[in-house]
Amino acid sequence: MTEAIPRPVSRRGLLTGGVLATGGALAGAAAVTAARADRPAVRPPEATLAAEVGTAVEPFYGPRQAGVATEPQAHAAFVALTLKPGTDRAALGRMLRLLTDDAARLTQGRPALADTEPELGLLPARLTVTFGFGPGLYRAADLDDRRPASVADVPPFRIDRLQPRWSGGDLLLQICADDPLTVAHTQRVLVKDSRPFATVRWVQQGFRRAAGAEPGRTQRNLFGQLDGTANPKPGGPLETAVWVPDGPDWLRDSTTLVVRRVSMNLETWDLLGRTDRELAVGRRLDTGAPLTGTDEHDEPDFAALGPDGLTVIPDFSHVTRAHVTDDRLRLLRRPYNYDGIPTANGTADSGLIFASYQADIAQQFLPIQRRLAERDLLNEWTTPIGSAVFAIPPGCPAGGWVGQQLLG
Repeated sequence: MTEAIPRPVSRRGLLTGGVLATGGALAGAAAVTAARADRPAVRPPEATLAAEVGTAVEPFYGPRQAGVATEPQAHAAFVALTLKPGTDRAALGRMLRLLTDDAARLTQGRPALADTEPELGLLPARLTVTFGFGPGLYRAADLDDRRPASVADVPPFRIDRLQPRWSGGDLLLQICADDPLTVAHTQRVLVKDSRPFATVRWVQQGFRRAAGAEPGRTQRNLFGQLDGTANPKPGGPLETAVWVPDGPDWLRDSTTLVVRRVSMNLETWDLLGRTDRELAVGRRLDTGAPLTGTDEHDEPDFAALGPDGLTVIPDFSHVTRAHVTDDRLRLLRRPYNYDGIPTANGTADSGLIFASYQADIAQQFLPIQRRLAERDLLNEWTTPIGSAVFAIPPGCPAGGWVGQQLLG
């Protein structure tokens, strides 16, 4: 019996949704092999000593919290807490003093106070602990008038299938390090600290490339796509896009965070040929270059036409829908992959923990998300299943504690 050879779907088929209607396999392994054959291999990165990874330290104290503009670490845990009834402003102050002190110690390679496994606190591996305040924390402290206007539940989008077990939260602990044992130990210490005041609402654990595996390169998600190419550049663009520049001391040098858990349908994505994947993304998968360019950071030319008379970069592509030209309106993306236990039949439980930092959610995040929800073809293979919003308050000096400007 002769095996049928799957036919590649045309660009017009993608435009009319034919790729989704057929449900058949597209040009797969053969297309990928051919694509790789005429493209240069990735150069191996410089070696990083394991000892350097383990002992590397990020500063904890300062006007801004670490873990936002910090070069992303390889492993992360996002821990959302729900405050217990009766946890008022005074109790919040006690909790945040304790959490701040233990976080500061662990980030510097010193065991937490009363650490039951002090040996696990000796290798910080660039550990950062970032605190986020959800809407419920301001209500509990009777300080709702100080809540940043954009720190509210993101309005629902038609593509959302949000689940309570991945959404909301009164207090966030974002724990990142280049060593997973460091992340796990820090999570355990801080959760124990919080027990008198709060319960665990959800935990999302994610990963990127191992420390030193691809230094200086943009993160890849589980679709193989580079994720974060359009981040604001360090310096002026990052300053204006991410940090609140002025205002009272509890607002200045703060930012806001949107955490979205996005499920990826890898089984149907696997059916796409390489060309079809790149049309959906609007970029080449190997280099991250826009379809009209040769380098990852080339500016896309959305007006360029191909031989078929259609734009080279489709209107439905992810890069088209997410494109921003004004540095003040960019998002700082700091995403992590997740990969859970497959079902009995092998279906993956995989996706992206999309962490977006911006000075103003209403002006920056929401317009982009509306455009993506309206016409991004990647919506056919992705589903948002969790959403939460947090203010990231200013940092603190040595001897102080995070949230002191708001609660102290």
